[in-house]
Amino acid sequence: MKDDRLLAMRVFQTVAETGGFTAAAQALGVSQPFISQTIARLEDRLGVSLLHRTTRGHSLTAEGIVYLDGCRRAIDGVEQAEAALQTSPDQVAGILRVSAPLAFGLDRVTPILPVFLERHPKVELDLVLTDDSVNLVEDRIDLAIRMGQLTDSTLRARRLCDLRRIVVAAPALVAKYGAPQSPADLARFPCLCWDGARAHLNQWQFTTPAGPVRFEAEGRFRSNAGMALFQMCRDGVGIMRCAEHLARPAIAQGALVALLEDFTQPDDSAFHAVFLPQRSMQPRVRFFLDFLVESFQTPEW
Repeated sequence: MKDDRLLAMRVFQTVAETGGFTAAAQALGVSQPFISQTIARLEDRLGVSLLHRTTRGHSLTAEGIVYLDGCRRAIDGVEQAEAALQTSPDQVAGILRVSAPLAFGLDRVTPILPVFLERHPKVELDLVLTDDSVNLVEDRIDLAIRMGQLTDSTLRARRLCDLRRIVVAAPALVAKYGAPQSPADLARFPCLCWDGARAHLNQWQFTTPAGPVRFEAEGRFRSNAGMALFQMCRDGVGIMRCAEHLARPAIAQGALVALLEDFTQPDDSAFHAVFLPQRSMQPRVRFFLDFLVESFQTPEW
């Protein structure tokens, strides 16, 4: 006897969490008609309407709210039963989708992934590198690495390591404009600036004997990608306020020079791993989270 109740529950839960049939179809990798037909059959079998349908999307009926809670408990129970069988690294299996900022992902995450894949031979890893803040539900992300201060209080998080930024420049640029002695001297330098959602990082904070000072970075080159800014900085196009994981090795190699370190104001920010607040974490996600915490416990930079 064919029983599609668990499948229908997963479809309904995804529709409820993403807010619509199209978004749910994208999240599950199926067609929109499949989602629509599955929900229609589910409502017909239950004899109730689970969703209010409007031109703006879908919202839960009173019955839908009750049923969603039951779906979550049922699916969570299945996942716990499967997780109980995956207790060792070589037993952990499945597809793991991870998101990370572009620069940190290329510079620090990608190099450690071979070790994780060797430890967990049955895990398939899908790495998404972007400086945009992904939606874990809509983008089907199991775990995301985020930098800065966290704003989404609905997600669970583990702190990986501190995030510190310093102002840096290519030696040739310092030779051309002269070494700055105070934050005010930065006005004579061309700056490399963030664009888009991270434009707030163009506000550089310093500590001086007279008190806190804010410098507004301005320049002819802007980008939403940190690696683009970093490469332009190395090429001497302008100065930038750069994360230490990129800056320190470049300084040690002589490719960049740190500016105004005595005035640098410490950041109250960090790299975090964030994930959905599920009752039980999938073993592959738990093992990867533990691996990240282990890898960045003492950052080499």
